[in-house]
Amino acid sequence: MASDSAHRTDLFALGIELDGAAPDPATWRARVHAAENAGFTFATIGDSIDPGPEPGGRLDASVRAGFVAATTSTLGLVPAIAATYAEPFHVSSQLASLDYASRGRAGWLAVDDPGAARTWGATPRTTEAELRRERVDSIEVARRLWDSWEDDAVIRDYAAGKFLDRDKLHHIDFIGETFSVKGPAIVPRPPQGQVVVFGYGTGDSEGIDVALVGGATLPEIRAAVENARAAGVSRVLVDLDTTVDTQAAAADLVARLTELSSFADGVRLRPAVVDDTLPILARYVLPALLRAGLAHRPVPGSTLRANLGLPRPVNRYAKELAR
Repeated sequence: MASDSAHRTDLFALGIELDGAAPDPATWRARVHAAENAGFTFATIGDSIDPGPEPGGRLDASVRAGFVAATTSTLGLVPAIAATYAEPFHVSSQLASLDYASRGRAGWLAVDDPGAARTWGATPRTTEAELRRERVDSIEVARRLWDSWEDDAVIRDYAAGKFLDRDKLHHIDFIGETFSVKGPAIVPRPPQGQVVVFGYGTGDSEGIDVALVGGATLPEIRAAVENARAAGVSRVLVDLDTTVDTQAAAADLVARLTELSSFADGVRLRPAVVDDTLPILARYVLPALLRAGLAHRPVPGSTLRANLGLPRPVNRYAKELAR
């Protein structure tokens, strides 16, 4: 099991969006390995549950993340999974399983996916307030379920025939406006304690660990970062559309990222064409940032939380019982 290093706040995270297209398995694995070898901290895996135009369907983001989990060693894997219309019990189980498969490198980009309503025949939410309420409730349920097993609930005393301490499994007893969940989870507490939750920046933390924010100008981006921090988000990353096709363009991007590093906790790059842009990023952009000490290459055995400078959270139920 992966272990967290000391909690650091000086880490500038480098993320990349690996788009929602569904290449063949070999191409997908090569794309992910290229991102890891380049030194990226994490990769988000865009997706929609909507079947889309691809013939024969496709594997969803969490399955594609699981496919490469065991063959990667440092890259954080952050699938985009609907937080609205979804069953949070199943989402939390998927993500906890991914955290085990990746040895502590799982994240969750919690999104609103209109395709989920169409696919599952659910009644569409008509207002942002409704979407937000269900998104916040889903994240809260997932967090409670991840804590519903204490870290030492699994005993594995084969001689005595004891495998679980039932007193260290807890009902979460969540009742919301659109669903209720009793728990406990069916998967033990993830290696990171809590999977890292990403979300798009708003005026409220909404229970996320990492906010992705943007803006048309540098002052707008700085203001978005400050607003997310004021809302209580632990880490704020700049979401940056990226078109890099020459060495000169790569140098310009390095200069821009250097500027952003003065006030943001990192970036997520969104290449226009991943397979064209990723080799240029790997050859010119990331090496320059690493040489300058602005970024740090993750090391095998480190968790995504550690690489983002986030502490491993205390289990809420163990803490309550200790009082």
